[in-house]
Amino acid sequence: MSQPFRTEKGGRIDRNAPLTFTFDGEELHGHKGDTLASALLANGIHLVGRSFKYHRPRGIMSCGSEEPNALVGIYRNGDQTPNLRATQVELYQGLQSISQNRFPSLGFDVGAVNDFMSPLFPAGFYYKTFMWPKSFWDRVYEPIIRAAAGLGKPPKSPDHDHYGNLYAHCDVLVVGSGPSGLAAALAAAETGAKVILCDEQAEFGGTLLSESSASIDGKDPADWVSETIAALGAMDNVTLLPRTTAFGYFAHNFISLAERVTEHLAEADPRLPRERLWQVRAKEVVIAAGAIERPMVFPENDRPGILLADAGRTYLNRYGVKVGHKVLVATACDSAWQAAFDLADHGVEVVAIADMRETPPENLMAIASARGIRVEAGCVVTGTLGRKRIKAALLGRLMTSGQVASGGQVECDALLMSGGWTPTVSLYSQSRGKVVWDADKGAYVPGVSVQNERSTGASKGLYGLQATLEDGYAAGEEAAKAAIGKTAKITKVAATGGEAGYGGTLGALPHDRNASRVRAFVDYQNDVTAKDVKLAVREGMQSIEHIKRYTTTGMATDQGRLSNMNALQIASGALERPMTQVGLTTFRQPFTPTTFGLFAGISRGDFFDPVRKTPSHDWAVENGGVFEDVGQWKRTWYFPKNGEDIHSAVTRECKTVRDSVGLFDASTLGKIEVVGPDAAEFLERMYTNPWKKLAPGRCRYGLLLNDAGFITDDGVIGRLADDRFHVTTTTGGAASVFARMEDYLQTEWPDLDVWITSTTEQYAVAAVQGPKARDVIAPFIEGIDLSADALPHMSVKEGTFCGVPCRLFRISFTGELGFEINVSRRHGKMMWETLAKEIEKHDGTTYGTESMHVLRAEKGYIIVGQDTDGTVTPQDAGMSWAIGKKKFDFVGKRGLERPDLTAENRPQFVGLLTKDPKVKLEEGAQITVAENPATGTSAEGYVTSSYFSPALDRTIALAMVKNGQALDGKTLYVPMPDGSIPVEVTGTVFYDKEGARINV
Repeated sequence: MSQPFRTEKGGRIDRNAPLTFTFDGEELHGHKGDTLASALLANGIHLVGRSFKYHRPRGIMSCGSEEPNALVGIYRNGDQTPNLRATQVELYQGLQSISQNRFPSLGFDVGAVNDFMSPLFPAGFYYKTFMWPKSFWDRVYEPIIRAAAGLGKPPKSPDHDHYGNLYAHCDVLVVGSGPSGLAAALAAAETGAKVILCDEQAEFGGTLLSESSASIDGKDPADWVSETIAALGAMDNVTLLPRTTAFGYFAHNFISLAERVTEHLAEADPRLPRERLWQVRAKEVVIAAGAIERPMVFPENDRPGILLADAGRTYLNRYGVKVGHKVLVATACDSAWQAAFDLADHGVEVVAIADMRETPPENLMAIASARGIRVEAGCVVTGTLGRKRIKAALLGRLMTSGQVASGGQVECDALLMSGGWTPTVSLYSQSRGKVVWDADKGAYVPGVSVQNERSTGASKGLYGLQATLEDGYAAGEEAAKAAIGKTAKITKVAATGGEAGYGGTLGALPHDRNASRVRAFVDYQNDVTAKDVKLAVREGMQSIEHIKRYTTTGMATDQGRLSNMNALQIASGALERPMTQVGLTTFRQPFTPTTFGLFAGISRGDFFDPVRKTPSHDWAVENGGVFEDVGQWKRTWYFPKNGEDIHSAVTRECKTVRDSVGLFDASTLGKIEVVGPDAAEFLERMYTNPWKKLAPGRCRYGLLLNDAGFITDDGVIGRLADDRFHVTTTTGGAASVFARMEDYLQTEWPDLDVWITSTTEQYAVAAVQGPKARDVIAPFIEGIDLSADALPHMSVKEGTFCGVPCRLFRISFTGELGFEINVSRRHGKMMWETLAKEIEKHDGTTYGTESMHVLRAEKGYIIVGQDTDGTVTPQDAGMSWAIGKKKFDFVGKRGLERPDLTAENRPQFVGLLTKDPKVKLEEGAQITVAENPATGTSAEGYVTSSYFSPALDRTIALAMVKNGQALDGKTLYVPMPDGSIPVEVTGTVFYDKEGARINV
């Protein structure tokens, strides 16, 4: 198994576990413990993709989640997942990977013609190019842009995997498991605090896993990591989450974690999810996210084979991979020298260390000399040669005048660069903390904490192994004390080596090349160059946010973690103002690209919008019921018989209810239990109606407003006892009403001794309506006197139905004698089938929602959300009677007093009768005064409900009409394409206006 760049020994891979995988169809070899990136490098493959704009060859650049170039597609279950970072894809047997953004192949990409035509595509060219002619946008420009967008190809089939979701609470959440993160977790755990430690990598340890020149208490750093993780794993109060990215920091210390559960396995237990979303509420958070090495901006700095210095060191020490045979190290920072030393110790030819500082540290010079490594001080890279992989680098010497003199050419097959380190402040910034500029560190670091968090180690600009360990212990102790008030004595460790790396550079490096003919890349994925940033400034961009959008720098999948600081410095120079005055871009969630599946969880397919069924559903299916979707509920629309259409079926159902009896499933109505000594006071404040004097066993219609005074919901409320109410809401308002109640209870009136419980799913409800309703239910009700005197309209009693407990309401939404029976949902099917058989004996019928709408409209009963639109007040709806005149306060009371809500000519709820009784109006149709209004004439109102009324043998309608209650008997018009329809304004009650039928 030829892996020409694999070291003979070393690394943390399992050399006894060889693996085969494919890249663009070519079979390659690696080992267990490899990432796809390390395995590709071991096989000598640097070219892995093409850039977005110019389709330039791109190679592996880093070893972490900040990777901008090595984005690949991975085939799983017959389809591919695009845009995965090869640096995070763990190798497994049979892994199939492909490169992206190229055609027909990675080696020969016709899209690379864009590179030769790059002068035609400067930054912001699309803002100027795609404007004219205007007609081209829909037919030409947009289709081309959409076709060109993106890097990988989206999956063609639905996601075969499933995803999990967990909610968790902890005392201390530690993000990152480098030296400071492990120390913080250990210190916090020793106090007994409940600790969660997460890290986006497959192994805990961070940089300690690739450290070769340090020791902790005389141990190899990797061994210390193993012992520490073993100790933490043995504690019951610690949860360890490798392969887990903290991607979002929200309010009140709410952090979202993405755990990759099975993505690294060739064959996974089908019961396990691909990924799991952790939603964690932490009392205290320790951010130990480390720092990211900055690339250097010099001409042709994007060729495959150019990597970050620390990445080269990590591939060597952790994965046993040499990034090249002849390596040039270019740096302005001490830490890159150690990469050169490690490579030399493994037999790699380090052709030179080019340090742009005039006087690098003497100790580093001495170590380089002992290894025979050539050092070029005061030297910068001014360009590179090669196409699909770097072949040589051009060096330039920095002169005291600021100019650059040619320093010759160096042959190399890899170049490691380091412009210093940038603390990872993304999560801190997401927590709404403000970063501050630290001139000594040359970086932005966390400032004052806004939430209960603290940054530690390199994530706050602190470097050096001993210093970061000590800071991590202190952060863990501090977090635990803040969370649980306890501290614990823990043995601190002593570290040697791993000293702090000093130095660094920002912005574009000087060079001796023709500036108009070379490109120094700032954002690798989006092909943004230093020239582009300067051009944006010349075009008038002053804010870094404008520069970002004009050039697209920082808008790639790494969110600018590699490009932002260099772009800021280049913009600073072009604007001739300090970098701190240029501003900062926003760090948004998610921290790294996150799968849509993780967010969707189980909410997909049939579970995207869960189907909720009432207890009568199966019976309705068996008996030919036709269904409609009402929110998430499947509700029976009508029950056709003998080939009836909807009109015939509804006419029959309505007549049967009026003449005999009907059965309707009302289980979907919202139901809320309001209980406690202050229950009546709570409802008094929530609803417009008075409730304190309502006697137990009685019901009342309740009207709910928002703060502005507009109707938002209604329902019947029954008082079961002095301290207990059964509240019903509309089907659509069940969740929102409950949420509003809870909101007011917790934030406005926490002094009230009352609690609320949603019982919508706990009760099945059967509505029996019609003149024979009492006869239908009488055989099954025990413990309740059903006579009109004992159980008058708007009453509620508790008894049994067929021996099971029930709540019986005498209420009606049809205007007929009516009862609603509430039983436990598990008895709902029994109740329905029992009543369905009984109504047949009384020549009754089951009826659906359409008949329910017609029956209520004949009585002028309002439906919130259909006859109201969020701007209707009780007065507008003719329901001033529902407002308690003597009430001190209720939700919406002050809103009702606004002048605009008491003004004349507000729309009011009225009835409409067409002059031709057979003409049915369209719901939503506009209403005018004139028969043929001129174009632009304002409408007087609109139709809210319109039906054929079997009881009246004609059509009826309800409407909102300006000052409508004063227009009784007047003629208005409903303009339609075929001509205006004359209508007469009437009252809203069309049938049994005296209400005699409801009180029998």
